[in-house]
Amino acid sequence: MVNASSNPYRPATLPPFLSASATPSTLSHSAALSATSSAITPLPGRRSALTAVPTSSERPTAAQLIEAQSTTSRVVKRTGDIVFSLAVLGLGSPLFLMLAALVKVSSPGPVFYVQRRIGRGFRDFGCIKFRTMRKDADLMLQALLDQSPELKREYGKDFKLKADPRITPIGRFMRRSSLDELPQFLNVLRGEMSVVGPRPIVRDELRRYGRRMNEVLAVRPGITGLWQVSGRNNLRYAERVRMDVAYARHRSFRADLSIILRTVGVVLFPRDRGAY
Repeated sequence: MVNASSNPYRPATLPPFLSASATPSTLSHSAALSATSSAITPLPGRRSALTAVPTSSERPTAAQLIEAQSTTSRVVKRTGDIVFSLAVLGLGSPLFLMLAALVKVSSPGPVFYVQRRIGRGFRDFGCIKFRTMRKDADLMLQALLDQSPELKREYGKDFKLKADPRITPIGRFMRRSSLDELPQFLNVLRGEMSVVGPRPIVRDELRRYGRRMNEVLAVRPGITGLWQVSGRNNLRYAERVRMDVAYARHRSFRADLSIILRTVGVVLFPRDRGAY
């Protein structure tokens, strides 16, 4: 057990892929270098967010990695998540109610869409978003993929479609502005997600992470994260995986703060068309 007096989740020198001046190419390259390491190595000049893990020939499990995290780092991050989420939900409640009303009147169906995702320690949870698609979206997707081999290849590559006919007009706006993710602050309060972390993934995506999935699932998934501020839809899936692994290995308070500030810039001044 780590001494609680040493807090690894403290301001530290940021790795290149978390610096404010990093470009998408720098981010991809640095994240790739991080992901190729078979061990969890602390950054120079600070303690790792993880204590020593078993040095056997097998990679440590997610449960072992969670157990290796210091109590102080977990408490600091969890406290920050709760305070930040309460502030956003409190100050943003008028916007929250307005978006809920727009979703309700714009198309038939519920206000929220809950999708099963895999979280910390391989725990299954319901990820909450404002509904941005037609209520029969799942059935419609299967029909689209059955009818078009091209769409099936596109969806199999990144689990999304660029010109998705299932998305409603108000849903398209919310996706481009990331406002559809506001309800995920409820997931944060419930302890299922963090403000900053790897992407919350569906079960079918686990195979894409291979042997590295234990590292990613040792931390809570985030509303925002490294890949969201580093090109988002312009990144290939493999690059997203590398960035998730890089964040899991090098997370710190300063890294989280940097990502949050950059997220504000991405939402207000998007370089791409946002989520689709």
